[in-house]
Amino acid sequence: MPQGTLFILSAPSGAGKTSLLKALREQDGELQVSISHTTRAMRPGEADGVHYHFIDHEGFLHMVESGEFLEHAEVFGNFYGTAEAAVRAQLEQGDLVLEIDWQGARQVRQRFPEAVSIFILPPDPESLRERLDARGQDSEEIIQGRMREAVDEMSHYAEFDYLVINDIFDAALAELDCIVRSQRLQLQQQAVRHEQRITRLLQG
Repeated sequence: MPQGTLFILSAPSGAGKTSLLKALREQDGELQVSISHTTRAMRPGEADGVHYHFIDHEGFLHMVESGEFLEHAEVFGNFYGTAEAAVRAQLEQGDLVLEIDWQGARQVRQRFPEAVSIFILPPDPESLRERLDARGQDSEEIIQGRMREAVDEMSHYAEFDYLVINDIFDAALAELDCIVRSQRLQLQQQAVRHEQRITRLLQG
């Protein structure tokens, strides 16, 4: 089997990125997701090593100094990072998705220029505000801050290869699925995957 494709999935907070990725993985058993390191506090229902690798600031900075991160960024006062060794190991097993912000995506593309990047946008500001309110975990001040940050994040959509509008969830999910499947059908991937079949066909 050929090395997997590295997919980068980015979106402003509240655009539905995490829900879409969860649904995509449920219908695509081959798709792996990278688990990031973070210094933020664990939220209700989260588990260490499943949703994130939770780490303190000192440990995170040590990994930065050691050059262990493929990308890292500060978001809302917390640090997030993706360990490069883990990414390369997972790509040997198949397709991998990095669920990261635009800052991280920019860093990853420098090391993996062949990565396929996807940006997800909400349909309108009202929907974005409604989705942030629906979480019920953040104060009004935090929500207002996230709304302002979202505008800045969304301004970077043009840096990505694909753009998906998450208006109707099932439609957005189908579009993400199409992007993943189209990458698997590219000549380089298919030629390796079906090498024996092609050889037999060309032998006549």
